Amino acid sequence: MAATTHTVTNQVPPLVGYDVFAADRTLSEAVERHVAPGVLPVALEELGELGRAAGSAQAQEWGARANAYPPVLRTHDRYGHRIDEVEFHPSWHRLLSHAVSAGLTDAWGRPAGHVRRAAGFLVWTQAEAGHGCPLSMTHAAVPALRTDPALAAEWEPLLTSHT
Repeated sequence: MAATTHTVTNQVPPLVGYDVFAADRTLSEAVERHVAPGVLPVALEELGELGRAAGSAQAQEWGARANAYPPVLRTHDRYGHRIDEVEFHPSWHRLLSHAVSAGLTDAWGRPAGHVRRAAGFLVWTQAEAGHGCPLSMTHAAVPALRTDPALAAEWEPLLTSHT
């Protein structure tokens, strides 16, 4: 443990242990306005759960570590062979896994899916914004794939899976 050398008075305390969704009145009102009454209780529960996760110390730590350890492109192995691999810190995987399990790459498989996905995206990426890019690209690939029914049949279930 570090010794206390002085009192810090010019910094805000860490913002953790709160519900990101509930704290955003504009977003919660928009969800209430645009989600059908029969679906609203489930959507609010999902978004509240995601909001509490995004505001947790754990998610904030994942975000800090993801930013401290950005992905690293490895073009060659130590023997000079081309490998073109990207190494990710485990925090990236934790952030992305949580987002996928929350349905942030799937707007099509549930009622009011686009509103729920968009609200969830706004909530979850407050823990770390950079992983929003691959989430958005995965989500956006579905309509592009639908131009080729054979490709869509193969890839859409994988891209919209919650696992």
